[in-house]
Amino acid sequence: MDLGYARVSTTHQDLERQLVALGEYGIEADRIYADKKTGATVDRPEFKKMLKYARPGDTIVATNLDRLGRNLRECLNLVHELRERGIGVKTLRDPLPIDTTDTSGMAEIAVAMLALFAHMERVFMQERAAHAREVAAAQGKQPGRPRKLSPTQLAMARAALREDQPIDQVAEAFGVSRATLYRYLAETQPDTEKAPPANA
Repeated sequence: MDLGYARVSTTHQDLERQLVALGEYGIEADRIYADKKTGATVDRPEFKKMLKYARPGDTIVATNLDRLGRNLRECLNLVHELRERGIGVKTLRDPLPIDTTDTSGMAEIAVAMLALFAHMERVFMQERAAHAREVAAAQGKQPGRPRKLSPTQLAMARAALREDQPIDQVAEAFGVSRATLYRYLAETQPDTEKAPPANA
């Protein structure tokens, strides 16, 4: 049995065209699952429902491979997992169409090429991240997320706490939560100094 899947996000709003393509391929409407997500939402209830319903011998059909995952690596992991379950994957409009139910050499080459692209994508991402860290270090910046409190601000917060100013007031003065201030104090406190108790 063929099961169709369609998905759109903020960057790809053509759900209707996907549904038409799946219908033209011969998949009945009651066997097509569709998710329409916007913003940063990554939950896909219809996708999960389809994976739960699929049985060995079924084939999941999508217009393009990127409809099945957020990146190439995720798509390849899905293809591998479905193969283990005896479920095929087929795409209709990719420049290099995928059909894991096809045992011909060209079909296997298509999957192998995608695996190569995924590996290259991962290597390039690692290289870009390493370069960004090197540039940040050369500029005297700490890589990663910006810190909410500078060393000077933290020193001022410590001084205020030593003067018995309530921690809630100190945190509010620096625009951070009480929990954040406790975390910074614990991370950077000198060995001879202890952060104030959590119930202060």
